[in-house]
Amino acid sequence: MEQERKNNMNGMEMEKGKRDSGSRKGLELTMRVLALVLTMVAATVLGVAKQTKVVSIKLIPTLPPLDVSTTAKASYLSAFVYNISANAIACGYAAISIAVLMICKGRRSKGLLMAVLIGDLVMVGLLFSGTGAAGAIGLMGSQGNKHVMWKKVCNVFGKFCHQAAASVAITLIASIVFMLLVVLDAMKLP
Repeated sequence: MEQERKNNMNGMEMEKGKRDSGSRKGLELTMRVLALVLTMVAATVLGVAKQTKVVSIKLIPTLPPLDVSTTAKASYLSAFVYNISANAIACGYAAISIAVLMICKGRRSKGLLMAVLIGDLVMVGLLFSGTGAAGAIGLMGSQGNKHVMWKKVCNVFGKFCHQAAASVAITLIASIVFMLLVVLDAMKLP
Protein backbone atom coordinates (compact mmCIF):
# COMPACT_ATOMS: atom_id res chain seq x y z
CA MET A 1 0.00 0.00 0.00
CA GLU A 2 2.78 2.40 0.96
CA GLN A 3 4.73 1.45 -2.18
CA GLU A 4 1.67 2.17 -4.34
CA ARG A 5 1.28 5.61 -2.79
CA LYS A 6 4.97 6.39 -3.47
CA ASN A 7 4.57 5.32 -7.09
CA ASN A 8 1.52 7.61 -7.45
CA MET A 9 3.47 10.51 -5.93
CA ASN A 10 6.42 9.88 -8.28
CA GLY A 11 4.01 9.81 -11.21
CA MET A 12 2.47 13.11 -10.17
CA GLU A 13 5.89 14.69 -9.66
CA MET A 14 6.99 13.49 -13.10
CA GLU A 15 3.81 14.91 -14.65
CA LYS A 16 4.40 18.23 -12.90
CA GLY A 17 8.01 18.25 -14.11
CA LYS A 18 6.88 17.68 -17.70
CA ARG A 19 4.32 20.46 -17.38
CA ASP A 20 6.92 22.88 -15.97
CA SER A 21 9.35 21.92 -18.73
CA GLY A 22 6.68 22.50 -21.38
CA SER A 23 5.68 25.87 -19.98
CA ARG A 24 9.34 26.90 -19.77
CA LYS A 25 9.84 25.92 -23.43
CA GLY A 26 6.73 27.90 -24.36
CA LEU A 27 8.04 30.91 -22.44
CA GLU A 28 11.42 30.61 -24.15
CA LEU A 29 9.83 30.40 -27.59
CA THR A 30 7.62 33.41 -26.84
CA MET A 31 10.60 35.43 -25.64
CA ARG A 32 12.63 34.50 -28.72
CA VAL A 33 9.79 35.58 -31.01
CA LEU A 34 9.51 38.81 -29.00
CA ALA A 35 13.26 39.40 -29.38
CA LEU A 36 12.99 38.78 -33.12
CA VAL A 37 10.13 41.26 -33.51
CA LEU A 38 11.73 43.91 -31.29
CA THR A 39 15.08 43.82 -33.08
CA MET A 40 13.38 43.87 -36.49
CA VAL A 41 11.25 46.87 -35.51
CA ALA A 42 14.21 48.74 -33.97
CA ALA A 43 16.38 48.22 -37.07
CA THR A 44 13.54 49.24 -39.38
CA VAL A 45 12.52 52.34 -37.43
CA LEU A 46 16.08 53.67 -37.32
CA GLY A 47 16.92 52.47 -40.83
CA VAL A 48 14.10 54.45 -42.46
CA ALA A 49 14.49 57.53 -40.24
CA LYS A 50 15.06 60.50 -42.51
CA GLN A 51 14.04 64.13 -42.35
CA THR A 52 14.78 67.05 -44.67
CA LYS A 53 14.49 70.65 -43.51
CA VAL A 54 15.30 74.02 -44.98
CA VAL A 55 17.66 75.80 -42.61
CA SER A 56 18.49 79.51 -42.81
CA ILE A 57 22.18 80.24 -42.45
CA LYS A 58 23.38 83.78 -41.89
CA LEU A 59 26.94 84.12 -43.20
CA ILE A 60 27.42 87.87 -42.94
CA PRO A 61 25.21 90.10 -40.79
CA THR A 62 24.61 92.58 -43.60
CA LEU A 63 23.43 89.97 -46.13
CA PRO A 64 20.11 88.16 -46.02
CA PRO A 65 20.15 84.56 -44.70
CA LEU A 66 20.88 81.75 -47.10
CA ASP A 67 18.29 78.93 -47.14
CA VAL A 68 19.91 75.49 -47.37
CA SER A 69 18.11 72.16 -47.62
CA THR A 70 19.58 69.78 -45.04
CA THR A 71 18.83 66.09 -44.51
CA ALA A 72 19.26 63.96 -41.41
CA LYS A 73 19.62 60.23 -42.03
CA ALA A 74 20.73 57.38 -39.80
CA SER A 75 23.38 56.38 -42.33
CA TYR A 76 25.18 59.71 -41.74
CA LEU A 77 26.13 58.68 -38.18
CA SER A 78 28.29 55.61 -37.63
CA ALA A 79 26.77 54.93 -34.19
CA PHE A 80 23.31 54.67 -35.75
CA VAL A 81 24.66 52.38 -38.48
CA TYR A 82 26.21 50.21 -35.76
CA ASN A 83 22.88 50.08 -33.89
CA ILE A 84 21.02 49.09 -37.07
CA SER A 85 23.63 46.40 -37.78
CA ALA A 86 23.50 45.08 -34.21
CA ASN A 87 19.71 44.83 -34.39
CA ALA A 88 19.86 43.11 -37.79
CA ILE A 89 22.40 40.57 -36.51
CA ALA A 90 20.34 39.91 -33.37
CA CYS A 91 17.18 39.54 -35.47
CA GLY A 92 18.89 37.00 -37.73
CA TYR A 93 20.27 35.13 -34.73
CA ALA A 94 16.82 35.05 -33.10
CA ALA A 95 15.31 33.56 -36.27
CA ILE A 96 18.05 30.94 -36.50
CA SER A 97 17.81 30.05 -32.80
CA ILE A 98 14.03 29.66 -33.08
CA ALA A 99 14.47 27.33 -36.07
CA VAL A 100 17.18 25.28 -34.35
CA LEU A 101 15.22 24.93 -31.11
CA MET A 102 12.07 23.95 -33.02
CA ILE A 103 13.94 21.30 -35.03
CA CYS A 104 15.69 19.86 -31.95
CA LYS A 105 12.56 19.90 -29.76
CA GLY A 106 12.98 16.84 -27.57
CA ARG A 107 16.64 16.07 -28.03
CA ARG A 108 18.47 19.11 -26.70
CA SER A 109 22.02 18.19 -25.81
CA LYS A 110 24.23 20.00 -23.37
CA GLY A 111 26.37 21.24 -26.28
CA LEU A 112 23.35 22.78 -28.04
CA LEU A 113 22.20 24.43 -24.81
CA MET A 114 25.68 25.85 -24.27
CA ALA A 115 25.87 27.14 -27.87
CA VAL A 116 22.49 28.86 -27.51
CA LEU A 117 23.55 30.33 -24.15
CA ILE A 118 26.76 31.73 -25.64
CA GLY A 119 24.87 33.09 -28.65
CA ASP A 120 22.36 34.79 -26.37
CA LEU A 121 25.21 36.29 -24.31
CA VAL A 122 26.84 37.66 -27.46
CA MET A 123 23.50 39.22 -28.50
CA VAL A 124 23.15 40.85 -25.07
CA GLY A 125 26.59 42.44 -25.41
CA LEU A 126 26.00 43.46 -29.01
CA LEU A 127 22.61 45.05 -28.33
CA PHE A 128 23.71 46.84 -25.17
CA SER A 129 26.73 48.28 -26.98
CA GLY A 130 24.51 49.40 -29.88
CA THR A 131 22.11 51.01 -27.42
CA GLY A 132 24.97 52.83 -25.71
CA ALA A 133 26.50 54.09 -28.94
CA ALA A 134 23.22 55.27 -30.46
CA GLY A 135 22.05 56.69 -27.13
CA ALA A 136 25.22 58.74 -26.73
CA ILE A 137 24.91 60.24 -30.20
CA GLY A 138 21.19 60.80 -29.68
CA LEU A 139 21.91 62.64 -26.44
CA MET A 140 24.51 64.74 -28.23
CA GLY A 141 21.93 65.63 -30.87
CA SER A 142 19.37 66.47 -28.23
CA GLN A 143 21.58 68.40 -25.79
CA GLY A 144 24.56 69.47 -27.86
CA ASN A 145 27.97 69.95 -26.24
CA LYS A 146 29.02 73.44 -25.17
CA HIS A 147 32.65 72.40 -24.52
CA VAL A 148 33.32 71.53 -28.17
CA MET A 149 30.75 73.98 -29.57
CA TRP A 150 28.42 71.31 -31.01
CA LYS A 151 24.94 72.67 -31.40
CA LYS A 152 21.87 70.61 -30.65
CA VAL A 153 20.03 69.48 -33.77
CA CYS A 154 16.89 67.88 -32.37
CA ASN A 155 15.20 71.27 -32.27
CA VAL A 156 15.55 71.30 -36.09
CA PHE A 157 15.13 67.57 -36.88
CA GLY A 158 12.48 66.66 -34.30
CA LYS A 159 10.88 63.78 -36.23
CA PHE A 160 14.24 62.16 -36.92
CA CYS A 161 15.27 62.46 -33.27
CA HIS A 162 11.99 60.94 -32.07
CA GLN A 163 12.44 57.98 -34.40
CA ALA A 164 16.03 57.49 -33.23
CA ALA A 165 14.95 57.67 -29.58
CA ALA A 166 12.18 55.12 -30.20
CA SER A 167 14.65 52.77 -31.86
CA VAL A 168 17.12 53.08 -28.98
CA ALA A 169 14.34 52.35 -26.46
CA ILE A 170 13.17 49.30 -28.43
CA THR A 171 16.76 48.06 -28.67
CA LEU A 172 17.12 48.40 -24.91
CA ILE A 173 13.97 46.31 -24.39
CA ALA A 174 15.30 43.68 -26.83
CA SER A 175 18.59 43.61 -24.87
CA ILE A 176 16.68 42.91 -21.68
CA VAL A 177 14.69 40.12 -23.39
CA PHE A 178 17.94 38.48 -24.51
CA MET A 179 19.32 38.87 -20.98
CA LEU A 180 16.25 37.05 -19.61
CA LEU A 181 16.81 34.34 -22.21
CA VAL A 182 20.35 33.92 -20.85
CA VAL A 183 18.87 33.38 -17.38
CA LEU A 184 16.41 30.79 -18.77
CA ASP A 185 19.22 29.05 -20.64
CA ALA A 186 21.42 28.95 -17.54
CA MET A 187 18.57 27.41 -15.52
CA LYS A 188 18.39 24.52 -18.01
CA LEU A 189 22.06 23.59 -17.61
CA PRO A 190 22.75 20.80 -15.11
